[in-house]
Amino acid sequence: MASDLEKKAKEAFIDDNLELAVDLYSQAIEFNPNSAELFADRAQANIKLSNFTEAVADANRAIELDSSMTRAYLRKGIACLKLEEYQTAKTALETGASLEPGESRFIDLIKECDKRIAEETGHLSQQTLDVAKDTTSLPDPQPVSDVSSQTTAVAPAKPRYRHEFYQKPEVVVITIFAKGIPPSCVSVDYGEQILSVSINIPDQEEYHFQRRLFGKIVPANCKYDVLSTKIEIHLAKAEPIHWTSLEYSKEPVLQRAMVSSGVGSSRPSYPSSKPGGTDWDKLESQVKKEEKEEKLDGDAALNKFFREIYSDADEDTRRAMSKSFVESNGTVLSTNWKEVGSKKVEGSPPEGMEMKKWEY
Repeated sequence: MASDLEKKAKEAFIDDNLELAVDLYSQAIEFNPNSAELFADRAQANIKLSNFTEAVADANRAIELDSSMTRAYLRKGIACLKLEEYQTAKTALETGASLEPGESRFIDLIKECDKRIAEETGHLSQQTLDVAKDTTSLPDPQPVSDVSSQTTAVAPAKPRYRHEFYQKPEVVVITIFAKGIPPSCVSVDYGEQILSVSINIPDQEEYHFQRRLFGKIVPANCKYDVLSTKIEIHLAKAEPIHWTSLEYSKEPVLQRAMVSSGVGSSRPSYPSSKPGGTDWDKLESQVKKEEKEEKLDGDAALNKFFREIYSDADEDTRRAMSKSFVESNGTVLSTNWKEVGSKKVEGSPPEGMEMKKWEY
């Protein structure tokens, strides 16, 4: 069955019916998920369709299954070039060239990578200066939570796993909420500006999460952890700029530099549902201030006073207050643990009143 589908996929590719070819290769992969040939061929069809992120994921899978397949490295290199992932493309092409010395396609593409890297390096310092210059005039950006995937041509109606991200000056943290996934079933691959995550559980359709990222990252400094309820991916930023979204956008966006204020000083903030934003931290501070300054009378004032003592007290004081209040049936409240800790606290009713023991 898989061989028939593969044959039809090749025919569709030759006839330039590329979407059908991708669909047929996908069906063949369901029957034979460990075929490096199928993934490499689907990568080629995806390149023709300009689905470069998907092509990189397919090429990566082919390389995992057969690390000696030169055309998988070639297709990864081509797709990464199209994504402007020049260093990642060069690394893949150099590996392929080492397996097939003298192949002109690798040599020409490596030269193209070197040219693009040189051009990019020349613009980098000026771009950084421009970002710093614009920082003072820009308003504070709203934090971004990328809970739902961007719409693509083949996006499912509802993703199997939800994801979101937050960021600090040096790192972007992506969380994929997937419970009980064995670490051996998770594969994560990093490029200069691309992330590819695969979850391959036996007897289930393979899950792919591929994104061309908003900004460049340092692959060597990236890491991920597979936890009991989620997969947490830490992407090391190449530059300390604010990402206005998780994914790359062709539209030019002014950026503000992010400055780290020291370990432990950062506090997550949350977006408002209204344009312009509600400062929730300020609102919380105002409510606490009003509660503190609230004028109460009688029992309410007394209860508030006792609550404040208890909330600010150390462990021994709290134990003393609880023990004395319970054992005295609410007639004694002591803050001295040394005094009440070693004995039972007897009740002491107000003058003119008698304490009775309730029988159940």
